[in-house]
Amino acid sequence: MLNRLFQAAGVLAAVLLLAAPAQAQLPSPDSLAAARELINTINFPDQFKALMPIMMKNLKPAIVQGRADIDRDYEAMMPGLLGAFQSRIGELSDAAAAIYASNFSAEELQIVTAFYKTPAGRKFLQKQPVILQQTMAAGQQFGQSVAADMKRRMIEELRKKGHTL
Repeated sequence: MLNRLFQAAGVLAAVLLLAAPAQAQLPSPDSLAAARELINTINFPDQFKALMPIMMKNLKPAIVQGRADIDRDYEAMMPGLLGAFQSRIGELSDAAAAIYASNFSAEELQIVTAFYKTPAGRKFLQKQPVILQQTMAAGQQFGQSVAADMKRRMIEELRKKGHTL
């Protein structure tokens, strides 16, 4: 009995070791340098800073919930909160550079950086905030439509099974 317990523990340990995620390999210094150049070229901090007010605007209805007193305070607090979050953008830039460097070689990052230095790449970057805002709005509208359709269909199917809803 005790022998079987040890065998089971051994098998469990082997399975857990094999299933454990591999240690992430640190990016090479060249890849990290190329990633930082890309982050600077795409104006990552400015891109994210431009998104922050949009995120705060989208978050507002869930927090304010139509209450005028909270709306007033939310609006008054927003500039200070945005400033506090934006002052930490360097942390995110460093993390993003490490992520890019872990997923792409230095050569690949240099190619991407070169694209963003072209007129088409610069235009892409310039249009990105507007495109992202429009995409988020389209995604939100799509999500609401799909959710309503799923709800309707689920209720129909449950009613077919005799449930009263």
